[in-house]
Amino acid sequence: MEELLQVHLNDTHVALGAKMVPFAGYNMPVLYTNLIEEHNCVRNGVGVFDVSHMGEFFLKGEKALDLIQYVTSNDASKLVDGKVQYSCLPNATGGIVDDLLVYKIRDNEYLLVVNASNIDKDWNWISSHNTFGVEMTNASSKYSLFAVQGPKAAGVLQTLTTVDLSTMPYYTFKIGSMAGFDDVIISNTGYTGAGGFEIYVKNENALAMWNAIFAAGASEGIQPIGLGARDTLRTEKGYCLYGHDIDDTTSPIEAGLGWITSFNKDFIMKDHHAAIKAAGPSKKLVGFEMIDRGIPRQHYPILNAAGEVIGEVTSGTQSPTLSRGIGMGYVSTAHEGSEIFISIREKALKAEIVKMPFV
Repeated sequence: MEELLQVHLNDTHVALGAKMVPFAGYNMPVLYTNLIEEHNCVRNGVGVFDVSHMGEFFLKGEKALDLIQYVTSNDASKLVDGKVQYSCLPNATGGIVDDLLVYKIRDNEYLLVVNASNIDKDWNWISSHNTFGVEMTNASSKYSLFAVQGPKAAGVLQTLTTVDLSTMPYYTFKIGSMAGFDDVIISNTGYTGAGGFEIYVKNENALAMWNAIFAAGASEGIQPIGLGARDTLRTEKGYCLYGHDIDDTTSPIEAGLGWITSFNKDFIMKDHHAAIKAAGPSKKLVGFEMIDRGIPRQHYPILNAAGEVIGEVTSGTQSPTLSRGIGMGYVSTAHEGSEIFISIREKALKAEIVKMPFV
């Protein structure tokens, strides 16, 4: 068994009493107090996730945009300096290598933020298509990343920086000074739907930044938040998680990610995905709420009224906000409008397909 990697502040989380679990090859805090408390802290106040396991690749050069355009599905030519784009890396067999964020720092210079479990896979994939002479730097092990999330996050962070956070729209970023450190990447790309910012800081300044954020948020009841609440928060918003709702076998069209798939440029497997769009996908990612009591989980079968399997749950949880089971899953498009049931411990429990987000 491979030894788990550690984020830079691993010892800090252990000292805070976090329950640590293996996640994406890292030893990560899943819980500090309890799930409901941490979830509500972010929805209603402010909490901090250490998501330093995420990967950061810097791409530089005259053809950096050409490489990004070819390996990603979205149209990165629309990006202006300081803008972020959600995208995915299509693979050679019709699925997705990973979903990622593309940051345009300036002309010929970009930052790609990728999922922790896919750092090596993504790096190798993008490198294998780098026939453009783009200078690529994998800075994943040099940066810590703190997601300061919740409606009170902006007020807390504003006390630490002269960057005007109130004028930063969703999916934009600025590079500036925070808590006395220069060249901090401050990004408004949250994964909780509760508002807030992500702070990219060099590892050597990570502990001081963490402490500064907690000192600034003390009067607002700021708390460290584990990956457990990150999952319930993102599920309530219907946000995809790689390895659950999208993977090497799913097309972005099937996953409802047609909006990040731009057919006005060339990219890997473009014709394949265009054909799925034209014909209509045979399965679709849908959101559902439980009517009967039960908590849906990944891989649970989705059934029709006759008890036939018509799909599979990809993400599911008990929603702390709604106090009922919610989930996402792929359903055969032929059964899209039909009554559905989730098979939980061999019982068919009634659910209904609903429009996302749930909250």
